[in-house]
Amino acid sequence: MDDRAEQPGRRDGKVRHSTGPAETPGPRAGEGSDDILARLAPVSHAIFRVARLHKTLAGQLLREVGMYPNQELVMMRLWAEGPQRQVDLVRMLESEAPTMTRTIKRLEKAGLVRTSRSPEDGRVVIVEATGQSRALRAEVERAWSTLEASTIGEWTAGQRTAALDALAALEANLTEAPITRGGEDATAQESPDPVADRAGRRS
Repeated sequence: MDDRAEQPGRRDGKVRHSTGPAETPGPRAGEGSDDILARLAPVSHAIFRVARLHKTLAGQLLREVGMYPNQELVMMRLWAEGPQRQVDLVRMLESEAPTMTRTIKRLEKAGLVRTSRSPEDGRVVIVEATGQSRALRAEVERAWSTLEASTIGEWTAGQRTAALDALAALEANLTEAPITRGGEDATAQESPDPVADRAGRRS
């Protein structure tokens, strides 16, 4: 008996060549969704888990200051560089225009920024930090220092450098990936806003 007919990929003794993508292995017995993702995409899964923990801790620290993540990035830019055009904040912080508009409105309602129209072009919105907001700068910087200390733990300088190099390489890979930028993060719409809540409590 010709045993070629029993070999995988053969029919009637001829080799079959597959031109389609490789099949993704199915779930294994006892595997949960995390196990499957960790097996199929271990690096991406690790990034997801670390990013989720990092975002959670950042949110907790910033809520103690009365801010929500990303609001402090706007404030740090304004504190460091003075009044900015809103369109420049969108570009420099790699945000979306509608998201930035909402962020600015919430910060303005809380009394942390004020907006005005440019005297040169009435279509341009200028955003600046208020004097009241400057008292928060040290607290925001402290929150970020605490976040950094919690993230790196007792790493040596060499470990920090290696981590930064690896993250830079990952960022470069993702920057070059053929992806289309999607819409704004849905979590930004669903999550509560501590700044607005604090402003409401004051009023």
